[in-house]
Amino acid sequence: MPHVVIIGCGFGGLAAARELAGADVRITMIDRSNHHLFQPLLYQVATAGLSAPAISAPIRAILAEQRNLTTLMAAVSSIDVQGKTVTLEDGVVIAYDHLIVAAGSTHSYFGHDEWSQLAPGLKTLEDAFEIRKRILMAFEYAERETDTRRRQEWLTFTVIGGGATGVEMAGTLVEIARHTLSGEFRNIDPHSARVVLIEGSDRILGAYPPDLSEKARDQLQKLGVDVRTGSRVVHIDETCVRYTNFDGEQTLASRTVIWSAGVAASPLGKSLGVELDRAGRVPVSPELNIAGHDDVYVIGDLAAAQSDGKPVPGVSPAAKQMGRVAARNIKRRIAGKPTESFTYQDYGSLATIGRKAAIAMVGKLKFSGYPAWLFWLFVHVYFLIGFRNRLIVMTDWAWAYLTFKRSARVISSTMHERRDQAHKPPVE
Repeated sequence: MPHVVIIGCGFGGLAAARELAGADVRITMIDRSNHHLFQPLLYQVATAGLSAPAISAPIRAILAEQRNLTTLMAAVSSIDVQGKTVTLEDGVVIAYDHLIVAAGSTHSYFGHDEWSQLAPGLKTLEDAFEIRKRILMAFEYAERETDTRRRQEWLTFTVIGGGATGVEMAGTLVEIARHTLSGEFRNIDPHSARVVLIEGSDRILGAYPPDLSEKARDQLQKLGVDVRTGSRVVHIDETCVRYTNFDGEQTLASRTVIWSAGVAASPLGKSLGVELDRAGRVPVSPELNIAGHDDVYVIGDLAAAQSDGKPVPGVSPAAKQMGRVAARNIKRRIAGKPTESFTYQDYGSLATIGRKAAIAMVGKLKFSGYPAWLFWLFVHVYFLIGFRNRLIVMTDWAWAYLTFKRSARVISSTMHERRDQAHKPPVE
């Protein structure tokens, strides 16, 4: 039987695997982790609203009944499109007849990779655990700090990047400070914490129409987020963030920084032997193949795909649709039938801002506030993998809505590596 190798079990890879269920092919699914992650709710894990199992599920469990599929937990180091092989990091070589590359994306620090240790991004469960630990420990260090200035540095949280993740993170951080932690500390008032959202362009949520973007900004400011647009970060260290705006260079004293400003395609795209775009994505044909290789498909965040002359956005619905089209084209090629071109169906965009606050765009319909927030809740619960995950999420959200409490605030260490930073002199 033809051997189909799928690299990455995100939204696109999983959709492709399911489309090939029952096909007369042999499938090997390769992923560096053992779980599929519902990434749109990852910020909820980072902010202690949900536990990791609520938004993830073992790949083997999801695909256990698909008898034509083998799952390998491994990292791919390179792809040889001429020899039609995939090489794993341990040196194992796997031959393929058809290849689907759905390796996703990673963080981009725009040439400042040294910032990654100071301002973690949010792509994996490990990232979420690290960010959650830093957020909760910031309040713990502030509780112990006797110097007023340094205490405020611990209570100032900076989110860099005004896309959906940054907006969601900033709004949730305010809720944690003003509601979740209320009354739990004796030396500090969590309500005094500041949340600053820094965005380089002139508005947040740039992918949305200007009127919805402005409504999102208004809702964030009503929650208490300090939104600073037109501000480009030029420096990050353990105690401050420096950025430039129309007034020149500014310094913000802050010890907890979260990065959501840039996305870079997986470096695996470099091994495909084609010229990449500026973001490191792989240009693909309308059938989602790379140039000169009809047996290689690239989907999801790694693909620079076009639909009706417009770039396909790097969102989960697009990845799912690409995964299904790539899988169908494999079946068509095997059967000797013409392949189909990919056409992106835009079902709308959603972004939550905080409690009872969100924006939504579905076709020509645009709405915000409480109705958009309810719609956001319904959509995200509906698309979660498995009934158990949906039930857990609905239960946790109902509890949080009624009590303002967040159920996943346990952290596994006390961050000894940051203890010395608590006593560094403040930035002058």
